[in-house]
Amino acid sequence: MSGGATLSESSALDNERRPLSGHAKVAPGEIAIGVVIGRASEFFDFFVYAIASVLVFPQLVFSQFDPLTGTLLSFAVFAFAFVARPAGSVFFMAVDRRHGRGVKLTIALFLLGGSTAAIAFLPGWEQIGHWSVALLSICRIGQGLALGGAWDGLPSLLALNAPKEHRGWFAMMPQMGAPIGLLLASALFAFLVSILSPADFLDWGWRYPFFVAFAINVVALFARLRLVKTAEFATLLERRELEPAPVGETLRAQGLNVLIGAFAP
Repeated sequence: MSGGATLSESSALDNERRPLSGHAKVAPGEIAIGVVIGRASEFFDFFVYAIASVLVFPQLVFSQFDPLTGTLLSFAVFAFAFVARPAGSVFFMAVDRRHGRGVKLTIALFLLGGSTAAIAFLPGWEQIGHWSVALLSICRIGQGLALGGAWDGLPSLLALNAPKEHRGWFAMMPQMGAPIGLLLASALFAFLVSILSPADFLDWGWRYPFFVAFAINVVALFARLRLVKTAEFATLLERRELEPAPVGETLRAQGLNVLIGAFAP
């Protein structure tokens, strides 16, 4: 019995130490930077659109309605991404299994950046009428689908490879993406509003944050592709620590918790 246990532990250690061809070794600090950049880019896109939903789209896309109705309709389009995100997760899970996580991340982040940049070229209601609403909705759905595929196991990779005495700090770092994205988006819009007239801001000034969002997404793409090709990430996948459970199995085992998590404020 003892010999069997020793043999099993030895095999596990051998597997863990086995070199994985094509994978590089990175430090926890580099993982942390890549994870924070990735999360900040996602939340920057989110908050740029959220701010524009209040300042721009009620007047640009829903100008045929009164201000209150236009704002409510703008928020309704804002919600499309939340509906599309689960579908994006299912679709990109299939892409991951068929073509690999590098291809999945590339497609997801380019879809996210492309949908965001496309909003920067959006004509208003006065130019193309209902097509303006349709194009905005399509771009927002594209953002939701992409965000569903952009989530990965990098925060887990960071927590599991952090120094033991600082693991809590490293595990907290991915959560910094939200406030960083909010601060950058808010500061950029505040700067543009302060230096432009209301007419210039509504005409072209609001578009610049969406171009910036696309540029940040490109940087985030390369940072994250570097990490998903590391030996640590491959090892976690081999141990099945990052492998998603089938949807049916998850719902059977944790259905109540899934519902609570889905509708938690």
